[in-house]
Amino acid sequence: MKLRNLRSEHQPKLMIIPMIDIIFFLLVFFIMSTLYMVDQQTIPVNLPQAAAAQNDKPRSVAVTVTKEGRVLFDQEDIPLEMLKKRVQLEMNKQSDLVFILRSDKTAEYGKVVAVLDELKLAGAYRVAIATERKDK
Repeated sequence: MKLRNLRSEHQPKLMIIPMIDIIFFLLVFFIMSTLYMVDQQTIPVNLPQAAAAQNDKPRSVAVTVTKEGRVLFDQEDIPLEMLKKRVQLEMNKQSDLVFILRSDKTAEYGKVVAVLDELKLAGAYRVAIATERKDK
């Protein structure tokens, strides 16, 4: 009389193909749901036009000090004594201006400080100093 081993006949088989199908389905589901979340945050609207419309981003003005010591206000060569008045005129037009101070690395340090001082005296408190990224 031969006894059968019940454990060997009823071993569950691991079917990997349906499991891969389910994983890909979940991946596609999460990718698509993430894309629809982005669309819900930006509702498309046709905005009306107005003559007095303003841009949300603050405008930036570049103030450059060359290696020769010249001061450029938005690519216009001006003397240092006129910088304060020019900055005040621009600030009266738009109060949230950002001034970007660009200077040649060989420019005289005292000239750069003088330009920065004139910007502060004119009431420009949003001043950024432009640099280049240092490669490692």
